[in-house]
Amino acid sequence: MPTPEFVLELRKKIGHDLLWLMGVSGYVEDEQGRVLLGRRSDTGEWAMVYGINEPGEEPADTVAREVKEETGVDVVVTDLVSVKSSRKVLTYANGDNTMYMDHLFICRPDPNGNTEPFVGDEESLSVGWFSPDALPEPLAATTVERMAYVREYLKAKANGDSHAQFAFNGTIR
Repeated sequence: MPTPEFVLELRKKIGHDLLWLMGVSGYVEDEQGRVLLGRRSDTGEWAMVYGINEPGEEPADTVAREVKEETGVDVVVTDLVSVKSSRKVLTYANGDNTMYMDHLFICRPDPNGNTEPFVGDEESLSVGWFSPDALPEPLAATTVERMAYVREYLKAKANGDSHAQFAFNGTIR
């Protein structure tokens, strides 16, 4: 579903004014270390799966739902990598202005579910597993940034520090 119903209802009231939304991103890695990416129909860029939290929905449930909807892959959410606020206003082709608070999660394929990706909805042109050493182009800037957050998180976790990254007083912690 490209735009959740609750956003469409809000837009009827506020028009194109700035709307603050809760978002999620999923870094999905399989047992071979490959990353699940989709080629977005709106930009043509390859990206991690991301989406908008529905009212009352847990962010981890949102990311699992979005991965399933967009790629057909069932996942288990394992880690919260970061909670970050965008400082950039996104203006969509229809004139809507939006900013996001993103929750970035690490996921793995659910061994009891589907692990073979397929285009699940109109948001993706193509989906697939890719080696981190051979990522497709063009790669969305947000995906490059979020993959760096994942690398930082995994490095810290390997050293015994598995807290999610966040900013406080202008400093990333």
